Amino acid sequence: MPVRPSKEGAVVHTKSPIRGKVQGIYIPVRNIQAAKSWYSTIFGLPESGQVVNGHLYVLPIGGPDLILDEMPMWGGNKPEGPPAYQTPAISLPTDDIHEAYQFMREHGVTLVTEIIDARWFVFQDPDGNKLMVCECANK
Repeated sequence: MPVRPSKEGAVVHTKSPIRGKVQGIYIPVRNIQAAKSWYSTIFGLPESGQVVNGHLYVLPIGGPDLILDEMPMWGGNKPEGPPAYQTPAISLPTDDIHEAYQFMREHGVTLVTEIIDARWFVFQDPDGNKLMVCECANK
């Protein structure tokens, strides 16, 4: 890939046809209907959308699409289902980290960590995916 230094010393890459933004994030799940219900409860969302192609559900949230997927091509056809995220790849915002932690505890969510640095914690969904909740810096 050809590169050249700019006048300011930064490296300038050739133009790419791939946009520099995130469109959607896929979360591997074993049972799309159960995951749809669980995530809707945790996010306080209506279970309004339809499952697409028998294995995809787009959660009605703001920002990039959060897509629950049984992932047949990536292991969903195996008895154990697709592999879960073992490192939190998704950070979900909250205005009150203590309220969010208590909410998760009251809903029986598996909490992987306590609140760390008074700003974040990690939890696990029923499929074993680890996700993070972070308190927003600008309230």
